[in-house]
Amino acid sequence: MNDEYNRSWPGQEPDEFRPAQRGGPRRPGGEPPRRPQWPGDSPQQPGWPTGDDDGATQRRVPPAGRPMPPRRPGPPPAGPNGGGYSPPPQRDPGLLTHNPLGGYPADDQDDEQARFDEFSPDEPAQEPAAERNGAERNGKAALTPLQRRKRRWKIVRRTLYVMFGLGVIVPAVAFTIAYFLVDVPTPEEVLAQQSQVVTYYYGDNSVMGKEVPDTGNREILKPGQIPETVKHAVYAAEDATFETNNGFDVLGIVRAVYNNLTGGQGGGSTISQQYIKKATENEAPTLTRKATELVKSFKMNQTQPKEDIITAYLNIVYFGRNAYGVQAASHAYFNKDAAQLSPSEAALLAGLIQGPSKSENTEYTQWRWNYVMDNMVKYGWLPKTDRQAAQFPAPLPKDQTKPQAIKGPEAFIQGQVEDELDAAGFSKEKLQAGGYNIYTTVDPSAQKLLEDTAHKYMDSQPDTLRNAMVAVDPKTRAVLAYYGGPNDKTNAVDWANTKRNPGSSFKAFDATAFLKMGKGLGETFDGSTHRQFGTVNGKPRYINNAGSSNSCSTQCTVAEAMMRSTNTVFFDLVANVTGPQAVKDAAKQAGVTSLDKISVDNNISLGGGTTEVTPLDMATGYATFADDGIALQRHFVTKVTDPGGNVVYQTPSNPAPAFATNNADKSKQIAGNVTMALKPVIDFSHLKCPSNHECAGKTGTQQYDASGPNASGNSNDNSQVWMVGYTPSIAVSSWVGTGGNQPLKDKNGKPVGSSGLPAQMWQEFMNNYLQNKPAEKFSTVEPIGKSATASVDDPATKPPAPTSTQPPTTETTTSTPPPPSSTSSTPSSPSKSSKPSMPTGIFPTSNPRNGFGGTSTTPTG
Repeated sequence: MNDEYNRSWPGQEPDEFRPAQRGGPRRPGGEPPRRPQWPGDSPQQPGWPTGDDDGATQRRVPPAGRPMPPRRPGPPPAGPNGGGYSPPPQRDPGLLTHNPLGGYPADDQDDEQARFDEFSPDEPAQEPAAERNGAERNGKAALTPLQRRKRRWKIVRRTLYVMFGLGVIVPAVAFTIAYFLVDVPTPEEVLAQQSQVVTYYYGDNSVMGKEVPDTGNREILKPGQIPETVKHAVYAAEDATFETNNGFDVLGIVRAVYNNLTGGQGGGSTISQQYIKKATENEAPTLTRKATELVKSFKMNQTQPKEDIITAYLNIVYFGRNAYGVQAASHAYFNKDAAQLSPSEAALLAGLIQGPSKSENTEYTQWRWNYVMDNMVKYGWLPKTDRQAAQFPAPLPKDQTKPQAIKGPEAFIQGQVEDELDAAGFSKEKLQAGGYNIYTTVDPSAQKLLEDTAHKYMDSQPDTLRNAMVAVDPKTRAVLAYYGGPNDKTNAVDWANTKRNPGSSFKAFDATAFLKMGKGLGETFDGSTHRQFGTVNGKPRYINNAGSSNSCSTQCTVAEAMMRSTNTVFFDLVANVTGPQAVKDAAKQAGVTSLDKISVDNNISLGGGTTEVTPLDMATGYATFADDGIALQRHFVTKVTDPGGNVVYQTPSNPAPAFATNNADKSKQIAGNVTMALKPVIDFSHLKCPSNHECAGKTGTQQYDASGPNASGNSNDNSQVWMVGYTPSIAVSSWVGTGGNQPLKDKNGKPVGSSGLPAQMWQEFMNNYLQNKPAEKFSTVEPIGKSATASVDDPATKPPAPTSTQPPTTETTTSTPPPPSSTSSTPSSPSKSSKPSMPTGIFPTSNPRNGFGGTSTTPTG
């Protein structure tokens, strides 16, 4: 009950004197002031509450009829000793409660209440004046020692709570949030950003060579391909608890901190953490990186099997010698696959992970080897007896273990492979990113034979002469052998993929276009030489044959004209029957792709002018004749696999009739008739088919242009010569020329003809390649249109066998032929003069020249 009048309860002694809260004066002698009494008051006065009254909140009022007591007088004046009376201040009614035991709540019952209870019985009787006065000056009651101790403990306790929150709860929450936010890089994502080794294989699966990127040698293995011996060696070197930890090792972290403080070596990162660091390429010494690395490592161990993690790690870790991944390292140090490593060899490689730059430091590598081997015994991964018997495995010299780079002629094959795969959606960057294995079509024995043949005939020739040879399988259109030159410092151009005028070897496509129209090889044309085909600027233009043996009668069949390579017949055939576009179309249908963006004129009939093709194209086109007119995609690649052996690309095979849409029989008949026309050319050119093999082919010559400035030869010289031929199982093109329009001279200074070096190399390769192979013949087909048999009636008209010192006989034309007349649709009938009149002003103004084999061409630069 609030003591509004500051009086004691009836029957109780007056309150003890208490110090003024506001610094008021005390009564002299410390005696507390007494409350004024009501007149007649006594403890037994009725109407007053007693100490046992539980109505603590009732207001005390005087009995009825009793007057209100006077107001309490103010403080008396100060006495002679400075004393005086000051009534105690009014208490806050909310701070005092009735205590049945008398007095007020104790300190140990309510600390907060006791701070403001100046009547506390625990208050010391003699408190130091300075402390008491200081507390009083601050407007607060002084604290007891017990209160101060409790208060200090409360501060310490709350500080510990905060520290616990900052050190445990906050990191735990941050870890949880980070766990769901971070992405763990997968091995595939990491490898996609790294250039790897691309391995090229021959057709028999032997290694042709490797393309090693500038960033290092990388060979990728799949889970299950790394032997336990290698994994145990790495665990012993880097993370013995890998198979049981959650991605981080607390003891390892503590040990790393200790090593750093004491100057020791060794980190606290697990294999998982090292993988994250290598995968993200972030090695900054920051707490943020460490924390993120730990979260990613933990998440990786929760979401991926241990087998995948160790495989990913061993595929990207660096071992020195420019080798990334254990497979590449195994080859770089021991020239073997990782699956073949012994425990000692595996321990050496594992020991290099911490110091790959010291790979050639024998003292360091031996120390690390011993450390790993001892740990393998310690953790039960290596028997003690094996450890005692183990010898340090000295690595092979670096020069002996470098990846086999592709050089020389095979480098040209690599270029063709890259172009082919790029067109299929596999760029070089993609190949290196995937570390793919490329299986080519190249037959290593055929390739060596082709190169040996080229060296045999060309090494002794002048350096100005260039040559190329290509062999294609007609049944699949796979390139079996490819030689674009020696690919050395003096001759680094791929001539097998360089476009040149094909000369008379292109007449096979003249005949194809003619046969597609239903015309037969028995149709006749005027085969005499020096025939006029129109005029240019009022002057007559003539086409000549290469020599007397190349001319024919005025009733010359197409079959005989092909055998003799009669220029006038084929020029007339294209100009007045097929047109140049039909010849171009026939060549493209056969697989000649280098004419796609070329505008052709009637020079295409003789393989001259703007008609330029590659030796690769010519071998492909003739292979279509050998395969009965079936079109297939020429290719160098059979398949591409990823490091795990999965096929990611395979060359499609979509055979289709080449020369007759949706009519394989018709296309076969056309190709068979072309073969009929080309078979007699072999004997006429003084060549022989390999034993037990039918063959067909055509020579071709590009005559040297002696009319240009600084001409070094004459019109009897040639600038390029060809031989292209085939059997049912192989088609081969052979070319010899120079880098431009230069006369071809052999080592004896004699002109080189098509029946010379290119034909000799073609013959040598065909004989050796087909030796001991099954006999073969061409398919038999019905003749188209008017049939004819090409034969030489008079052996005297057959040209002499060429030698390296005997140049061919040539003649020069003085005009360029016109395109076909719109009214000419049949073979021309010979006139009395054998020089039909042609429209003027519609012919090219170039000056083609005829060489051996009947080539018409414009000068080349």
